[in-house]
Formats: sequence, structure tokens, C-alpha cells
Amino acid sequence: MIQKPKNPPTRKNFLLWGIATFCSAAVLKFLPKEKKEVAETVKMLTQDGTLVEIDKKLLLSSSKKINNAELQQWVKNKPNQ
Repeated sequence: MIQKPKNPPTRKNFLLWGIATFCSAAVLKFLPKEKKEVAETVKMLTQDGTLVEIDKKLLLSSSKKINNAELQQWVKNKPNQ
């Protein structure tokens, strides 16, 4: 049995494979991806003076902001330990 030598890769095959790879990569770019839901948090000060992070979804909308004087009266100082 005589075996035929395999044809070496040609320039045409190389270009076709390159174009096919490029097109498949371009198609993958447009497929929808799973988005992870990132919880947005807000840093807030508690009455005893500690800083906590709270999820934005749990807050009620309040448009009134307090000024520095009201904040200083509201925060209770911790006793020295």
C-alpha cells in the first residue's frame, strides 16, 4: 500500500482558519454575559459614633440633611474605657 504524503498547510488554509477564529471571537463578544449583582452600600454614622455600612435598598428616601451642629448634638460620646 502506497501512502500519499500529506499536503503541508497552505497559506489559504491558514488565512481561512485565522478568519474563522477572529469571527468566532467577535461573535462571543456580543453574547449576553451573566452580570453579578453588586450590592451598593452607604456608610452611615450611628448615634454612638460608630461607622456602619448599610445596603441602599434598605433606606427610605429622605431629602433633609442635617447640619454639623445638629450632628454634634445627636452623637453621644462613648465613655472612656
